[in-house]
Amino acid sequence: MFREMRRFKQQLEKQECIDILQSEVRAVLSVLGDNDYPYGLPVNFWYNPDDNKIYFHGAKEGHKIDSIKKHDKVSLCVYDKGYKKEGEWSLNIKSVIVFGRIKIVKDMQKTIDICKNLARRFPADTQYIEDEINKFKDRVLCLELTIEHMSGKLVNES
Repeated sequence: MFREMRRFKQQLEKQECIDILQSEVRAVLSVLGDNDYPYGLPVNFWYNPDDNKIYFHGAKEGHKIDSIKKHDKVSLCVYDKGYKKEGEWSLNIKSVIVFGRIKIVKDMQKTIDICKNLARRFPADTQYIEDEINKFKDRVLCLELTIEHMSGKLVNES
């Protein structure tokens, strides 16, 4: 159902892909938007290795939510900060592309747990996280992405 990677020599192993999902905090989520135009937006995320799913949070309404309600198939692009080999100008970047289906999380306790795990990925003290979640939990909506296919690749910018 999903294409094999054409540049297979640059392909990352599954564990390398998971390492990137666990270490990076930002990505681009792409949905099928209005008038069937692709709609990609920057998001922060949390990958849960226990259930192999990716979680997001955001507002309860808007272009992203309208699109997800119409079409649950999405893709997510995550890439690392890259590195330069000594003496070279070009950046080497590892990227991961995830394809899957996304749904709205309806359980409030699960929403709170997701928000806590998302917040822990950024520098903040525990009390600040608790206060923010208590203040905004009724206005936040969480999304759960079930991974159907994942691939990663090392790309040199040159």
